[in-house]
Amino acid sequence: MKPLEIYDTTLRDGSQQEGISLTVGDKLRIAGLLDHLGVHYIEGGWPGALPKDDEFFARARKELDFKHAVLVAFGSTRRPTSPVNEDAQLQWLLAAETEAICIVGKAWDYHVREALRTGLEEGLRMVADSIEYLKRHDRRVFFDAEHFFDGYRANPDFAVQVLRAATDAGAERVVLCDTNGGNLPHQITEVIGKVAALMPGVDLGVHFHNDSGCAVASSLAAVQAGVRQVQGCINGYGERTGNADLCSIIPDLVLKMDIPVVSAELLAELAPTSHHIAEIVNITLDPHRPYVGTSAFTHKAGLHTSALARRSDAYEHTPPINVGNTTRMVVSEQAGRASILSKAADLGVVLSDDQARAVLEQVKELEHAGYQFEAADGTFELLVRRTLGWTQSFFEIESFRTFVEGRAREEVIAEATVKVVVAGARVVSTGEGNGPVNALDQAFRAALRSRFPEVDRLRLTDYRVRVLDSADGTGARVRVLLETSDSDTSWSTIGVHDNVIEASWEALVDGIVIGLLRTRAQPDGNHLE
Repeated sequence: MKPLEIYDTTLRDGSQQEGISLTVGDKLRIAGLLDHLGVHYIEGGWPGALPKDDEFFARARKELDFKHAVLVAFGSTRRPTSPVNEDAQLQWLLAAETEAICIVGKAWDYHVREALRTGLEEGLRMVADSIEYLKRHDRRVFFDAEHFFDGYRANPDFAVQVLRAATDAGAERVVLCDTNGGNLPHQITEVIGKVAALMPGVDLGVHFHNDSGCAVASSLAAVQAGVRQVQGCINGYGERTGNADLCSIIPDLVLKMDIPVVSAELLAELAPTSHHIAEIVNITLDPHRPYVGTSAFTHKAGLHTSALARRSDAYEHTPPINVGNTTRMVVSEQAGRASILSKAADLGVVLSDDQARAVLEQVKELEHAGYQFEAADGTFELLVRRTLGWTQSFFEIESFRTFVEGRAREEVIAEATVKVVVAGARVVSTGEGNGPVNALDQAFRAALRSRFPEVDRLRLTDYRVRVLDSADGTGARVRVLLETSDSDTSWSTIGVHDNVIEASWEALVDGIVIGLLRTRAQPDGNHLE
């Protein structure tokens, strides 16, 4: 049996997703990451269609040194009635100087007549002429049969004739495309079975869009039906609802179907690669995405975490390390003692069963009041330490106040005053900012700076406010989640109050306490240097 191939089209199909705009540098970086992951083919773009893609292929020849992948240029067949040797698109494909070329052609008679506005015989000649021309120039050629499954349903004879024209002309793979993404897995396998019976020995591939939510399932079903190549995009990027997600397909093939499309060593790079590419395209990765999401192996319910504490495989379908991910347990009102003990151990704190129960009861009470500890690891750390009798002695807060002043030309300035006791000395400091929380942050740091200069290393990296009961209008209780970073690590703290400034102040103070605790506290967490 011939080996199965993974064909990545993130740089072409994936970049058609709304909100994605890749620079040439972005495309080069992503191509390098895809090669490192071990995919077999990387579709780089459409030369001649975009100056960006022309530059990409020119730079790729000089800057990319693939270890696993073959770079592919993508384009279309010649235009209707256009002499093949005069077709500009085919010349651009050759100019890209890639070892392999993938060209797309119409396999649905409706598209040939209505989109190309030509006859079916000319549609067949366009496919054959283009492939023969590229083969004469020593290129490997793949053929994407666009709208194949819809075309087969409408006119099976013509759809199969298109495939025959491609293979007779020398195409190495004929790829059956569900371009509209509307077919279901059982329809896919039925058609593949009929095509395979009509064209024995032909290497088939598949290319699925996810409009009916079945792109991954259809890809796996097609593999079971005997196709040799599966196309898709990292993180399921693509037009409309996206393309088949290779971050699900690859581990499913390796771990569930025992098909080694990449080695175990390379599969462990999947989650880091997924996240790295998400950063490059500047779209936050869905934390609940299978295999690679940060929540893919995260457990919250007490029953799950209790079982996981005894057996790591109790509620995980595969060890997360296989795909470069990790198990996480989050603390919430649904947690059990196992979650509390596990999270405390991560903090370097050993709790007894009674202490774990006490923490859990506080978590339940506070979450009933609006707190959310699964999103606030810093606040949870302080809760655990306070349960053990720890109190912070970095400073004492006397009071704070803020006011906002509207000035000329609609400018609004916020000012804050903070009064604290630091090392026995009373300190009064002020700060100015673009809002009351920003002003409080500036004033608070100013009050601490002489004794704790490391506060300048602590940065607020995220600030979110949620209204807990909108029916109360402007008097509603709010939850503020604040993330603080010291450049090496980050932590989240939370505040809940009817007053958004008070809730913000609570989260702000706790965030600073965690930062000082990590740089100033002794191992017992209760004494300064």
